[in-house]
Amino acid sequence: MTQFNFSAMLSQENQVKQIPVDMLVPYHNHNFTLYEGERLDDMVESIKANGVMTPIVVQPFNDKYEILIGHNRWNASIIAGKDFVPAVIKEHLTEEEAEIYVIESNLIQRGFGELKPSEQAKILSSRYESIFSQGKRTDIINELMALEGKLSEKKHNSREKVGEEYNLSRNTVARLLRIDKLYDGIKSWVDNGDLSVRAGVELSYLSQDRQEELYKANTDFDTGMILKKISEKTARELRKESPEKPVKEILSNKKSDTKSIKIDSEVYERYFSGMNSKEIALVVEQALKMYFN
Repeated sequence: MTQFNFSAMLSQENQVKQIPVDMLVPYHNHNFTLYEGERLDDMVESIKANGVMTPIVVQPFNDKYEILIGHNRWNASIIAGKDFVPAVIKEHLTEEEAEIYVIESNLIQRGFGELKPSEQAKILSSRYESIFSQGKRTDIINELMALEGKLSEKKHNSREKVGEEYNLSRNTVARLLRIDKLYDGIKSWVDNGDLSVRAGVELSYLSQDRQEELYKANTDFDTGMILKKISEKTARELRKESPEKPVKEILSNKKSDTKSIKIDSEVYERYFSGMNSKEIALVVEQALKMYFN
């Protein structure tokens, strides 16, 4: 690869530059899931055929560039075998401004409803705590709309209540704000549907150390699966228990929150012969997710 003049590029903010893929790093606080499956495959094929049509947005980071917008385009470009990605360089951004680029771009590209519960919780928490300057946010949103070739269908120059902005009830906002306080591992339970939002709210009142203890005690680290489903009632009881009492002891004294079903012996032999109960549960869960999707 040819020698790359980093210092020369830094002085040319807002111009589109071709940046080597190995000089790009993800945003340090990027909590949004990258595309997978057909959506990723389509993007890879498009980039192979046409290149990256919309530049990503980055900021200088040590001797590399940190991605603010375009993590999926960068990832797909690597898979497509591209050496360079077109990018707009932003300099001297505050932490709040950089966060606006990351969050608002995900909202514009995906929409609030497509995000996982933990991602929605992060966005609502940021809004609720009012960490952004409204004027800066308006300017950045308008810039993102122009970059994406879209026209804003709503005005962003007025302060809106969090619930009204995302068409959510006050109670839903309150619950999602609590989800943002969960230990990361337990957030993954909520995102995967292994833990209800309401149960997650109850667990969010536990200390971070207690939540981490719960996650480690109730996760099969070979498969990454939750060992025992926790109902809202059990979560409420966990919240009330003494913090000195081991989580394992509490969970072992609770009846299983799972339900039993009967399967015809012929069906069992055809699909589950030789599997243990955890393997069977995994197959059933994956099949149900595919069916309901």
